[in-house]
Amino acid sequence: MRTDLACERCACPCRFPQHEKVIVNSQSVSRPGTRRQKAAVIGAAAWIVNAVQFLAVQLIVASHWRTPYGWRGNNISDLGNVHCGMWDDSRPRYVCSPLHGLMNASFAAQGVLLLAGTLLTAVHWGRGRVSWSARILFAVSSGAWILVGLAPADVHEDLHVLGALLIMGVGNIGLLLAGCTPRGSLFGRLRAAAFGIGALAVAAAGMFFTRHDPGLGLGSLERVAAFGPQLWTLVVALAVLRAHASRRRRRPNRVGQEMAGEHVMTS
Repeated sequence: MRTDLACERCACPCRFPQHEKVIVNSQSVSRPGTRRQKAAVIGAAAWIVNAVQFLAVQLIVASHWRTPYGWRGNNISDLGNVHCGMWDDSRPRYVCSPLHGLMNASFAAQGVLLLAGTLLTAVHWGRGRVSWSARILFAVSSGAWILVGLAPADVHEDLHVLGALLIMGVGNIGLLLAGCTPRGSLFGRLRAAAFGIGALAVAAAGMFFTRHDPGLGLGSLERVAAFGPQLWTLVVALAVLRAHASRRRRRPNRVGQEMAGEHVMTS
């Protein structure tokens, strides 16, 4: 009673440790894990935007060709060639791409968005040397896409070929390593997708570089070889967004349970 009277006289809040419960507003505290999860959502969005923009730009640029552009017979880089004329001694074909600037910008944008997604989704790759190695190879492949955009095949052929080798070689090795990430991570739970897409892309790359066409067309083989990592990033990006949505649905339930528990303690 004296303690209560003293509190009333001094108008000071009195605390009793045995009955105290500290409540922390989850929205007012930015935890490192929460920041990484939010970064991963942004990275996943970057990967999805990349897939959409790259496909859309290819369709737009190809539609402006006067001569028919075919995905079976034409290379991806044909869309970015600066000059009009016969091209490629091994498979002579007439190439003239009026919107080559847009295509080359899309190549470079793809590299930037792939790299951004690789860095921002770090929380879902898991730990260990394999995960780090996969991310490094993805980063190298991202840089190769930028190189391809800055060095069109008919302007800087050697640099363009180097970029293509890195994309279809290093990028697909990174994809196979992504299939070895820890099972406890989100990407590790999608190992089957990484292995399946990676194996198909590596096989297509081998057939493309050796000019062994099983009937699909070398243009189709190049796309399978080059787009493997992009397809995988689209799959895992959707998984990241689903996981984020699931956490958001569970969060109100946890808050409600905490408030109910606090009400019981104070009543």
